[in-house]
Amino acid sequence: MTHSVPIYACQPLCFNQRLFRKNLTRQPLIKVFKDAIAGINEHLDNRFLEGEDVRSLIAERAHVVDILLHYAWHQNTFDDDISLIAVGGYGRSELHPKSDVDILILLDDSAETKYSEQLQTFITLCWDIGLDIGSSVRTLSQCVELAKNDITVATNLLDCRRLCGSDALRDQLHTLTNVHHIWPASAFYHAKLQEQIDRHKKHNDSEYNLEPNIKKSPGGLRDIQTIHWVAKRYYGVKTLQQLQNKNFFTEYEYGVLNTCEATLWKIRYALHYVAGRADERLLFEYQRELASLFGYEDSDKGLAVEQFMRTYYRAVLALRELNDVLLQSLNEKIHDYQNAQNIQPLNDNFQLRDGYIEVIHNNVFKEYPPALLEIFVLLGNNPSIKGVRTNTIRLLNESRFLIDEEFRQNPINKQLFLQLFKVERGLVTQLKRMKRYNILGRYLPAFGKITGQMQHDLFHRYTVDDHTLLVIQKMRHFTLPSAEQEFPIAAHILKRINKPEILYLAGLFHDIGKGRGGDHSTLGAQDAIEFGQSHGLTSNDTKLLAWLVQSHLLMSYVSQKQDTSEPDVIHAFALKVGNQRNLDYLYALTVADMNGTNPDIWNSWRASLMRQLYTETKRALRRGLENTLDQAEYIEETKQHALNKLQDRNVDLQKAQDLWQDMGSEYFVREGHIDIAWQTEAIIEHNTQSDHNKPLILVRDDTTLQWGGATQIFIRMPDQGNVFLAAATVFAQLGLNIHDARIYNSDSGHTIDTFYVLDENDQPVEEGSTKEQKILDALHEELKHVIQGEYSDVIKKRTPRLLKQFPIPTRTKMETAEGANYTTLEVISPDRHNLLATIGQVFLDHDILVCNAKISTLGERVEDIFFITDANGNTINNQTTGDALQKAICQALDQEVEASL
Repeated sequence: MTHSVPIYACQPLCFNQRLFRKNLTRQPLIKVFKDAIAGINEHLDNRFLEGEDVRSLIAERAHVVDILLHYAWHQNTFDDDISLIAVGGYGRSELHPKSDVDILILLDDSAETKYSEQLQTFITLCWDIGLDIGSSVRTLSQCVELAKNDITVATNLLDCRRLCGSDALRDQLHTLTNVHHIWPASAFYHAKLQEQIDRHKKHNDSEYNLEPNIKKSPGGLRDIQTIHWVAKRYYGVKTLQQLQNKNFFTEYEYGVLNTCEATLWKIRYALHYVAGRADERLLFEYQRELASLFGYEDSDKGLAVEQFMRTYYRAVLALRELNDVLLQSLNEKIHDYQNAQNIQPLNDNFQLRDGYIEVIHNNVFKEYPPALLEIFVLLGNNPSIKGVRTNTIRLLNESRFLIDEEFRQNPINKQLFLQLFKVERGLVTQLKRMKRYNILGRYLPAFGKITGQMQHDLFHRYTVDDHTLLVIQKMRHFTLPSAEQEFPIAAHILKRINKPEILYLAGLFHDIGKGRGGDHSTLGAQDAIEFGQSHGLTSNDTKLLAWLVQSHLLMSYVSQKQDTSEPDVIHAFALKVGNQRNLDYLYALTVADMNGTNPDIWNSWRASLMRQLYTETKRALRRGLENTLDQAEYIEETKQHALNKLQDRNVDLQKAQDLWQDMGSEYFVREGHIDIAWQTEAIIEHNTQSDHNKPLILVRDDTTLQWGGATQIFIRMPDQGNVFLAAATVFAQLGLNIHDARIYNSDSGHTIDTFYVLDENDQPVEEGSTKEQKILDALHEELKHVIQGEYSDVIKKRTPRLLKQFPIPTRTKMETAEGANYTTLEVISPDRHNLLATIGQVFLDHDILVCNAKISTLGERVEDIFFITDANGNTINNQTTGDALQKAICQALDQEVEASL
């Protein structure tokens, strides 16, 4: 019955309907449809690549699908008791390359089972020809009942339009589901608002996820659609264009909405094109390709992919701001706040209207520009204020051009900005508001430059500006009672420091120098000095602020890359810190920075490293920087504390001291007295057994560790070879990650190895668990082979998807410090499960002994430090030997990565 379908008066450029009709009579049905769809896709994609307006392309695609569905529908015979209706995005005539074609087949109540066979044939045909159909078949009564109880169904029906069949049935559906019958405007608004809040939470309530969902992330297309839906429901219109004379948005706002929507549509079209499917996530593997497709190139402005993503982030930030304004505007109209009677003056510029702050009159910002900052101070000092009135937000946006150099130099504005950092509550909320309304970026132009700036790696989870505010948010969290358990030292510090505002300002400036070339810490410190001097901070406070910004990476570096069990390391760090005040501020800044960089960075082990460094440095500062601790004195003190512990345990002290004669001084320098006592007792007991030459293996969880934070695994056995390799292989097999390793050799020919490990979830192994027993069994089995001179093969695993997107070559660096008894080897390489076992194999092949290892995973890469010697315990000073070792490590790791891709 194809002849019953009329020729459309408006012919899409990509589709020859006359030829299509002719082919239907000459060729197999499915082939004709498939060929038509393939031709349409190719034609539209080519026009997209040539730069044609994306709005035309997605509307034209929807129009062509309308025609195809008409022809598919009329392959069957239907009466006037059924209607084919487009819903969802397709109902709005928006159809991206791989989007679902959502349809509703609406039946009169009397025809519920009348067309079962025809509809099955129709749906099957749609799938066979390659249309991604999302279909539902419902009677009128069923549809209305579902819409009453399900906001999603009611929302979909807002965008429905008839394609084929009964107009009357479609009209009945509109009538029975309009605002007068179900979901009145207020209820619909609040349901959609809560839906949006819940959706934003699932995406970290941030526009700046590294792999954002272009549809569902904050500021994404769903936020635009939410504006469409609530406005249509309230005003009873079909399109936003019909709202231009209804005082819903300004001309500027309508322009921003259209511009940003077009930007996201363009990105979404390209995303579907490169992915070859309806993927709404801007995954790393697509970002570089999209950046190239849109013509971005690497430059001094940043990588092409970073520039592209900044375009995306700025668009969604603008849309998030607009979403706030328009939804707030509609909320005021629904609740008639304009006629509210509860008005409370705040000062000469602002008042509260039913709990929302607003300007006294529309010329407030023009007549008194400092009010552009004053409003945020008022909001921060009065947490009971519900929010900002829409008209005032619009005036802020219209007046922010007043923030120029003269404004920045005004002493009143400088004091207002500083006052913001002294508010008791809501500091971060106000900073986020200021960022969203582009007040913060105009007052601090350096902050404006980092807005939307991403770093294309897995370590920095957020854009620089989002990370900055997260750091300050973490600092504020330290002041809450809930932080006393999770961050006890930081919580104590925030209670004690005299000027927490200096800490918050350090958070604001610590990364502000990124993206300008050069050392961002130095650039940020220079900005901090200029800020402090121009804003009237004391010389002492300005120096502290600049020092914190300059040194904000120091504490994390020392704790993760250096052996903090050595007194010399602690003393050198204490010299750089200088005093207890600096240590307190730096600790709080560092912990906040690590937590605000990546939620996976901070774990119990890193917390323990920071706690150890803080505590030992505090002790050194109390002792006095001029009073360095003599190593012999330190060792004697450690031994005495250990003996006291052993005496409490009724251990033979003479046996302990005899055993210690076998150990070198390094053991007593690097190990704490609690661990020494525990290990000594176990060794003495083990030596009483008949087969005491078997490996001694001990496992205990972090609750008994000196510093806490990881599972400690202790191994003592006759030195037969590379125990590091054996242990690393076992741990990789069991899904355990080594975070620290300490290895000693005794005069009696024993090796003593201590490993600190976490499981794949960055948690210690539960004491007494089956996992703990598996560790013991696997190590005993592996070490039995090691005694025989055999090692298990290093396990191979596929590289995870995300790591494949950052193929960095392995880099190494080797050096021997003057007077050191070991050589330091740094290895930077893509992360993978068996990396340490692979490195251990290279060490074995080159007769290298590992004395210590500091393992640090930073997103997609590891930066591991190994303290090594040759087989005789000497440093590696031979250039040829060192070069050969580094070359072997690079080859082994890089070949392994290539093989796993």
